[in-house]
Amino acid sequence: MTSLPLISVDPDARGRRPAMPPRHLADLDLPGRQALVTELGEPAFRAKQVSNHYFGRLVRDPAQMTDLPAATRERLAGSLLPALLTPVRELACDDGATRKALWRLHDGSLVESVLMGYPDRVTVCISSQAGCGMACPFCATGQAGLTRNLSTAEIVDQAVYLAGVAASGAVAGSPPRLSHVVFMGMGEPLANYSRVVGAIRRLVAPAPEGLGLSQRHITVSTVGLVPAIRRLASEELSVTLALSLHAPDDELRDELVPVNQRWKVSEVLDAVWDYAATTGRRVSIEYAMIKDVNDQPWRADLLGRLLAGKLAHVNLIPLNPTPGSRWDASPKPVEREFVRRLRDAGVSTTVRDTRGREIDGACGQLAAAEDRDTDPPCEATA
Repeated sequence: MTSLPLISVDPDARGRRPAMPPRHLADLDLPGRQALVTELGEPAFRAKQVSNHYFGRLVRDPAQMTDLPAATRERLAGSLLPALLTPVRELACDDGATRKALWRLHDGSLVESVLMGYPDRVTVCISSQAGCGMACPFCATGQAGLTRNLSTAEIVDQAVYLAGVAASGAVAGSPPRLSHVVFMGMGEPLANYSRVVGAIRRLVAPAPEGLGLSQRHITVSTVGLVPAIRRLASEELSVTLALSLHAPDDELRDELVPVNQRWKVSEVLDAVWDYAATTGRRVSIEYAMIKDVNDQPWRADLLGRLLAGKLAHVNLIPLNPTPGSRWDASPKPVEREFVRRLRDAGVSTTVRDTRGREIDGACGQLAAAEDRDTDPPCEATA
């Protein structure tokens, strides 16, 4: 497997434990914010005011927080709203309906997130880690390795920022309100468990405590960390779980998803069926279609037998190109036969839209490369 140095970090920080960013209001629940504000000598209700600007109005600039006294505005904002994400570059394609943002974090690490507009909804794909330690060989993020976990606020801030982009009307033909969030960006969400669950709670809490999204419009992807799946089932959340399966047999999945060497297909599926039974939520089975690797008819039949009668939906993903990969997407006739066999087995199946491929913003392509060897094929903004 080729190792690609795609994530930029401060060279002086190598060999040291990565430092987490400063505390932000999104790291705290509303009582925690109120306690912090009173420590600063301000009345507790100021926390609600600042929170309402951030979550309710999607405002970051203290100058726009005119209901706060000018004398304390900067101090409150500095303590509750430190800068977490510095925009490096934004790319857009699909007539502006797909927008990828590259962010620099406080320690120089780079992460990416993607905004996707549709006629009936706006979805943000956010990152939970800088890089990823799961080492899936067909994924650009996995090839780069793990730099560090993101804080709860760094995760939330991606969604809040891009919610502001949607609210500005920049995504033509789509509603002006963010409605869906998928944890399918950089990283393995369940490997950063406590901060990801904290981010989910901020995203679904009503303003001013959070962004006020529906739990059912949140999707958390995982390669199959069995203990964390079982823990998530006990959180009393009704988010959708997406399992990146990619192979129905252990021999191949050991190669495509190395964590399968720890938890085999049967163990992972048992955990997700328990999650579905506990939450009542249908599990999404993610399956990248890789030419001559996992697209054989017998594997479709095996997958159909594993999933038949279960509360599951298969999301077939045409493999997206990544630098250095030796694999390619399955031909369309092969893909159609795979779909037919799954549906004949009674398994709900769709093929995922490859939105953002032109800007390396599609599934498996996020790699947070600051410098490109070629000019981007779509609209770019610095």
